[in-house]
Amino acid sequence: MIRTYLFKIILGIYFVLWSPFLLIGLISKKLSRKLVFTDAAGVLVLARLIAGIKYTVHYPHSDSADIPAMPDGNKRLDGKSIVAAKHMSILEIAIISKVMPNTFFILKHELLWIPIYGWAFWRAGMLGVNRNRGKTNMKKLASDVEQRVLDGYTLVIFPEGTRAKPGQQIPLKRGLLLLAHTLKLPILPVGTDAGLYWPKRGKMKPGMANVWFEPLLPCNASLDEISAAINRHSA
Repeated sequence: MIRTYLFKIILGIYFVLWSPFLLIGLISKKLSRKLVFTDAAGVLVLARLIAGIKYTVHYPHSDSADIPAMPDGNKRLDGKSIVAAKHMSILEIAIISKVMPNTFFILKHELLWIPIYGWAFWRAGMLGVNRNRGKTNMKKLASDVEQRVLDGYTLVIFPEGTRAKPGQQIPLKRGLLLLAHTLKLPILPVGTDAGLYWPKRGKMKPGMANVWFEPLLPCNASLDEISAAINRHSA
């Protein structure tokens, strides 16, 4: 546990030291995004150096021989999609941010209230969702997501709505389907076993964490299909 406590103490100090830079970054969205994503990349460095956690990213094999898919109303040919990821720790968030720097995340609305960091997330284009406001909130959320997608950004969402423990499959929230159907965006499932090394609670373990990008699913995929893809390789 000594390594775990040491890592968390140093991580806390690291976040505090980054706070002044994030405050400066509030002057522009571009600078704020750069600083937020650089901050996330630093988490990966600390995880490797102190906790002994490395990572590998796996991408799906292509069987199409580079032949373009035929449009069928449920697929897009412009590369835009919704990334639906398994959430186990900060680790997979940092990994996705590193390999997909042109993304934005949907967060719990309360996280945007955190001094400095919450402001920086908002300035960087992250979206907060208030689940208590139901359909009204989802309509506004869909409009905000659409604008960011049109601006060239890719949405990352954690459809389980909370961090999962290894072996735990949490039912997906239906908000993912509403966004996918409304915006005609295919779904890119992402699985992970990060919770084996950086658990929600308890001792961190050194090793090689994995993130798996699964094949795209059409916007009319069911929650069961999406869940199966997310959990195909997940711990």
